[in-house]
Amino acid sequence: MKVTSFEQYQQIYKQSVEEPEQFWADIADTFQWRKRWHTTLKWNFKEPNIKWFEGGKLNITENCLDRHLENNGDTPAIIWEPNDPTEAHRVLTYRQLHDKVCQFANVLKNNGVEKGDRICIYMPMVPELSVAVLACARVGAIHSVVFGGFSAQSIADRIQDAQCKVVITADGGFRGAKDLPLKSVIDDALVQCPSVKRVIVLTRSRTPVSMIKGRDVWWEDEIKKVETQGNPACPAEEMDAEDMLFILYTSGSTGKPKGVVHTCGGYMVYTGYTFDTAFQYQPGEVYFCTADIGWITGHSYIIYGPLSQGATALMFEGVPTWPDAGRLWDIVEKHKVNILYTAPTAIRSLMSFGEDVLNGKNLSSLTKLGSVGEPLNEEAWHWFDEKIGHGKCPIVDTWWQTETGGFMISPIANVTPLKPGYAGLPLPGVQPILVDENGKEIEGNDVSGNLCIKFPWPGMLRTTYGDHERCRQTYFATYENMYFTGDGCLRDADGYYRITGRVDDVLNVSGHRIGTAEVENAINMHSSVVESAVVGYPHDIKGQGVYAFVISPNNHGDDELTRKDILMTVTRIIGAIAKPDKIQFVTGLPKTRSGKIMRRILRKIAEGDTGNLGDTSTLLDPGVVEEIKAGAL
Repeated sequence: MKVTSFEQYQQIYKQSVEEPEQFWADIADTFQWRKRWHTTLKWNFKEPNIKWFEGGKLNITENCLDRHLENNGDTPAIIWEPNDPTEAHRVLTYRQLHDKVCQFANVLKNNGVEKGDRICIYMPMVPELSVAVLACARVGAIHSVVFGGFSAQSIADRIQDAQCKVVITADGGFRGAKDLPLKSVIDDALVQCPSVKRVIVLTRSRTPVSMIKGRDVWWEDEIKKVETQGNPACPAEEMDAEDMLFILYTSGSTGKPKGVVHTCGGYMVYTGYTFDTAFQYQPGEVYFCTADIGWITGHSYIIYGPLSQGATALMFEGVPTWPDAGRLWDIVEKHKVNILYTAPTAIRSLMSFGEDVLNGKNLSSLTKLGSVGEPLNEEAWHWFDEKIGHGKCPIVDTWWQTETGGFMISPIANVTPLKPGYAGLPLPGVQPILVDENGKEIEGNDVSGNLCIKFPWPGMLRTTYGDHERCRQTYFATYENMYFTGDGCLRDADGYYRITGRVDDVLNVSGHRIGTAEVENAINMHSSVVESAVVGYPHDIKGQGVYAFVISPNNHGDDELTRKDILMTVTRIIGAIAKPDKIQFVTGLPKTRSGKIMRRILRKIAEGDTGNLGDTSTLLDPGVVEEIKAGAL
């Protein structure tokens, strides 16, 4: 949706709130449907039960691929930049990507995949990952992509929860200086997963791997079989608007990851609309999102959003700091990137290397910048603006979640005035609201409260896979008739929104949400640990660090070795991403008489703010607080 002025934004926003169904129907009409819907929206937030574009028939891949072939078949769809800068990059046009997706969709069919089957994808950031995702959608299978840094146990949990029938992986992958042993991690996971009948393995790293007869097949061999069949086209499966498109697991405040479910019609409309609107995308622009497809950002803003709009998306296998801290800027220069969408963690990390790495880098192609994952602090905002955007690129600082499917509160490039540290104003069609603890609306400006959304939007989650009650409890039970985001928020004098952080037991580490309970469960698996409590604390690079208070009386007197053992345990159970940054050994935890751990007190100690711990008299043993304070790291 092209918006040319702030006045026009205000006018469109007003219309979108007054007549939301008409607003979304008009946007949905810009997509290709096999059959138009009969009911734009049916909803209640009590059960919750939300249906968008009911009766509509479509396939999302026809919108991402087929509809561009006639006029833009030779436009680059994906530019792939490998981890190793000396390896050749690859470009796939829309026609080539369409052919590859049809080819692999036929591979899936040859391997027994049917509409509605769940498929786990655990792959490096290579073009074939996008091909695999789109091929699943083409045949109506439900993909569950797992980030390539998760452990075997985490993958097993996700495969078991979704009862996946097929796994798509690679022999290995590369990320910076690390080699990722993907297939061997999958082999370890599958010991516990009888539902998996087939593993399709792409050759990437040429790492020796075990291939089990009857279960494991090579991607390349399966492609050859399709080619010998004369490479038949693969007509897209007709899907209902409310059919499941994918499951994406996210950390919750209980130990078990929850599978957020997104559906075909609403998610397609929402990601396409938000991508086009926030970035004001123009044909021919090269758009670079640095996220991994294992997270929602990669789903929505590398694959579905950009491709549905016929955009050129750059996909990067490596990390911003390898082989040196100038890598991102080399990529921008090499591919003449126009739009760069990255994370505050990456920005802060790159800032820390100083300005020398920017010398001689030509960033003049950049016209728009974006940020995702957590609030971009003011210092980093100004650095990004001045050093990377040279003061001429609007920064689209987006606020959204796995559960929302796409941007909710975000600047619109070159349209809405910017404020450092603020997500800004809601996009048209989004109705945020601030409430107090009792769910009473806090009206007016210059106020803060808990951020909720009071009206549905097409990209919102429909359920958590196999456990609808968990979805209701987590998002819709806290406040009546509202979706609760779990975030605290401030609305300033101009009505601009600033996210102030999580208000529940979820940490935001490098833009990825990790439940404290999940980390505690992993720490408690270590044989010498009796109990633990985990909180977040401010971290210069990651935004939030993980601080663990651990009771471990039998650690053989070697604290340092026990710390390393605990870190290994967490890495094996969840993955390196969840490793605590600090582990403090304690003899007890501050608990109420009912046994609840007072994390508020631990949070303040972790933050170094011990002057005002509030009333500790309700604790079972107030003395334990002094001991923890004295031993703080």
